Amino acid sequence: MSPQFFGEIVRRFLHSGSRVDIDGLGSFRLDAHGEVRFTSANRPRIFIAYVHEDAPLALRLYQDLEAHGLAPWMDSQKLLPGQNWPRAIEEAISVSDYFIACLSTHSVLKRSQFQAELRYALDCAARMPLDRTFLLPVRFDDCRVPNRIQMEFQYVNLFPDWESGFAKLLPTLGYSGKI
Repeated sequence: MSPQFFGEIVRRFLHSGSRVDIDGLGSFRLDAHGEVRFTSANRPRIFIAYVHEDAPLALRLYQDLEAHGLAPWMDSQKLLPGQNWPRAIEEAISVSDYFIACLSTHSVLKRSQFQAELRYALDCAARMPLDRTFLLPVRFDDCRVPNRIQMEFQYVNLFPDWESGFAKLLPTLGYSGKI
């Protein structure tokens, strides 16, 4: 594919009102004057693991992280039609700077892809330098934190006060701006 052809595709999407995100590179968007703007992806990459029942809260977390200039990854927002989703998810976890495990009464008891993602993230965390933070458990409700998580990782509550819990999460993710 030639650079001109690629540029034309990006322009077409932008003029249709879409933002163009290229994982690992950045985002293209039109500003208020119709000029193409590029935002580099030199932001912490954050994988969000959740169960279907918690999708609205996971999406809120995704949107809040994105609003603070971070680069969250959530399957419903990033997977493309026809994409091999198990492979894409594993790749997204392995290249992420952080893995947020969304714990709830639904996720801790349910047999699901969430459990596989959490186990893979624990394996990734085990390969990290000891002083490096990777796995960040957040609780959406007053659920029981799995023993392995509770013994090794500090978690943050996003209930009953979402803003307070979210404010505690941001500095760990490298965010130093105003909340």
